[in-house]
Amino acid sequence: MSFRFALVGNPNSGKTSLFNEITGNTQYVGNWPGVTVEKKEGRAKKIKDDVKIIDLPGIYSLSPYTLEEIIARDYLVDEKPDVVINIVDATNIERNLYLTTQLVELGLPVVIALNMMDEVEAAKDKIDIDALAKSLGIPIIPTVATKGRGVNELMQKSLQIAQTAAVGSATGKSLNIFNKGIEKYITEAESALAAHLQDIPFNPRWVALKLLEGDLKIIDRLNLPGKLLQEIGQRRDMLEEEYGSDAETIIADARYDFISGIVKKTIERKRSQGALSTSDKIDKVVTNRLLAIPLFLAVMFVVFRITFGALGSFTIDWVDALINGTIAGTINGWLEALGAAEWLHALIIDGILAGLSSILVFVPQIMILFLFLAFLEDSGYMARAAFIMDRLFKRLGLSGKSFIPMLMGFGCSVPAIMATRTLENEKDRRLTIILTPFMSCGAKLPIYALFAGAFFANNQSLVVFSIYLLGIVIAILSGIILRKTVLKGEPTPFLMELPPYRIPTGKGLLIHMWDRGKGFIKKAGTVIFAAAVFIWFFQTFNFSLKMVEDPANSILGVIGRGIAPIFSPLGFGDWKSAVAIFTGLLAKEVVVTTMGILHGLGEVTESSTSLIGAMQTYFTPLKAYAFMAFTLLYMPCIAAFGVIKREMNSWKWTWFAVGFQTAVAWLVAFVIYQVGSLLGF
Repeated sequence: MSFRFALVGNPNSGKTSLFNEITGNTQYVGNWPGVTVEKKEGRAKKIKDDVKIIDLPGIYSLSPYTLEEIIARDYLVDEKPDVVINIVDATNIERNLYLTTQLVELGLPVVIALNMMDEVEAAKDKIDIDALAKSLGIPIIPTVATKGRGVNELMQKSLQIAQTAAVGSATGKSLNIFNKGIEKYITEAESALAAHLQDIPFNPRWVALKLLEGDLKIIDRLNLPGKLLQEIGQRRDMLEEEYGSDAETIIADARYDFISGIVKKTIERKRSQGALSTSDKIDKVVTNRLLAIPLFLAVMFVVFRITFGALGSFTIDWVDALINGTIAGTINGWLEALGAAEWLHALIIDGILAGLSSILVFVPQIMILFLFLAFLEDSGYMARAAFIMDRLFKRLGLSGKSFIPMLMGFGCSVPAIMATRTLENEKDRRLTIILTPFMSCGAKLPIYALFAGAFFANNQSLVVFSIYLLGIVIAILSGIILRKTVLKGEPTPFLMELPPYRIPTGKGLLIHMWDRGKGFIKKAGTVIFAAAVFIWFFQTFNFSLKMVEDPANSILGVIGRGIAPIFSPLGFGDWKSAVAIFTGLLAKEVVVTTMGILHGLGEVTESSTSLIGAMQTYFTPLKAYAFMAFTLLYMPCIAAFGVIKREMNSWKWTWFAVGFQTAVAWLVAFVIYQVGSLLGF
C-alpha cells in the first residue's frame, strides 16, 4: 500500500532535520501549485511500504494569515494525508501545542514527534510523555531528529495508524478544550451547519469553529447560504457579548488555558522561572546594541578569510591541475588519436572545456562558503543576524521582514525573490524584489574569486568581503531613496522568534551544503555548457559564418566593440569585458566562462594562471574592483528576470527594477573608478 505523511510543525522545531532523516537522498523540491513557495517531498527510507513524505511550511497555527499557513491548511483539508506527523519542540511545548490542538480538530490522524528530547534531558527537565499523550488523546514518540533517535519508532507508529485508518473510519480525536459556555456556541453552530448542508467536505466541528471565528476563507470556500451565515453570526455576537472580547481571541485564550493546564500536570522544569538559559546569556553579547553589528561583520570576515585564504587557494590549485592538466591532456590525446577535425578540436578544448573549467575550479571554494553559511544557519546565529538587521532596517524606514528574502539572496536570487510573497504590504514586496539582487548570490562568487586572485592575491578575503558588504550598503541606500520617492509608505512591523543555539550535526551541514551547491554544479552541466558552445561559436565565426583568426572580428567581437563605449568611463571599455557582461545576463557564472574562452584558456598546456596573466594586460586592480562592483549590482540573470516579472505582475515595474539595478551598478562602478583614478590608485 502507498501512504502520504505530512510533516507539520512550528519554525525551528526540527522539522527539516526530521524530513532529512526520514527521506535521506530520496527528497525532491518543487513549488506548491499556484504559488512559488518551496515544496519538499520525498520517499521514506527503511520502510517496505511506499510512503511519501510531504514537508509543509513551518507555521504557528492554521489561521489563514500568512502564505505558509494558507498552504499548509489547504493541503491538509483538501488532500487529507493519511497521517499528520506534528513535530513539537520539547523545549517549548506550550507554544507548539497551540498548533497541535488545531490539527486534532481537523479530524485527521495525528502523531506527535516530541523532538529535541536531548536538550530536555540536558536541562534535567522531566516530561511525563504517557500523561501528555493521554491528555491529548494522540500517540507521542520522543525523538532527536538530528541523531536519528526515535525516528524508526515514529515511522512505525505512523504506519500502524495509517494502516488502521485505511481499513476503518478513523476520524481523529476531539479534545475537551472549551468550557461549557463556549462549547454550547460551538455545538449550536455545528447543528446549524448540519441543518443547512447535507454534505460537508471537512470535519463539521472544525468548520463550525472557523465560522464562529469569522474565517472569511472558509466562508468563501464553502459558498454558504446567507441564512446560515446570519444564524452563526448571531451566535458569534452572543459569544462575544458574554465574554467581552472578539470570538477569535476567546477561542485562542481557551486553547492556551487548556495547554497551560496540561503542561502544569505533565512537565517539571529544573530551571527556575526567570533564570537565563545558555542562549539568553549568549544573546546578551551577540544581540547587544553596540556589539551586534561589529560582531556580525567580524564573523562574516572570518568566514571569507578561511574560504578565500590558504584553504580556498589550495582547492583551486588542485582542481585546476586536475582539469586543465590531467583531464585536458587526456581529452586532447583522444582527439588527436581519432584525427578529429580542427573545428571539433577547437570546440571541445577551446570552447566546452575552457568554459567549464573556468567555473568548475571554484566549486570547492563555493562549497566551503556554503558549509560555513549552513553552520551559521543551523546553529541559530543567522536568525540573530536577521534580528540585528531588522533593528537597523526599521531605523532607515525599511521593513525588517524584507531581510529574510534578502538573506536568501546570498544563495540565489530566484528563490529569494519568490520568498517576497510572504510580505503582505505590496510596496514592501516590490521594494524587496528590487533590492534583493544586490545581495551577492553564489553565481557571482567565481567572478570575485577570479579577480581577487588575479589582482588582490594578498588580500583576497578582505576584497571579497568588501564586495558582499558593498551590496548590503547599496541595498540600504537604494531602499531609503525608493522609500522616499516612488515607493513611499511606512514599513510593516516584523516579529520573529529567535531559536535557541544548537550545535549542528555533520550530516545536516553536508545536506544543506549539497542542497545549495548542487544547483551550481547542475547549472555548469546545462546552462554553462550551452553558453560555452554558444560563446565559442560566436567568437570563432563572423557574420558570414567564416572562421576568423582574430576573435575581435567575430560576431561577439563586433557586438563587444559596439557596447564597449558604455563601459569606458568605468575603466573596462575593451570588447572582451563588454561581451562578458553581456553574456552574464544568461547566468552570472557565464562571465567567467566567457573570460576563459575569449582569453584562450582552452589550450592544453594552459591553466587558470594563463587567464590571470591575460586579464592583467586588460585590467588594473582599480578597474578589476570596478568590474566586480558592476557585476555585483547590474541586472540579474535571465531566470531572476523572469521571476521578477512573475512576482511584479507588471512589465512597467519589471523594467523599472532591472533598469534601476543596472543604473545603480553603472553609477557605483563609475564613482569607484573615477574617484580611485583621481586618488592615484
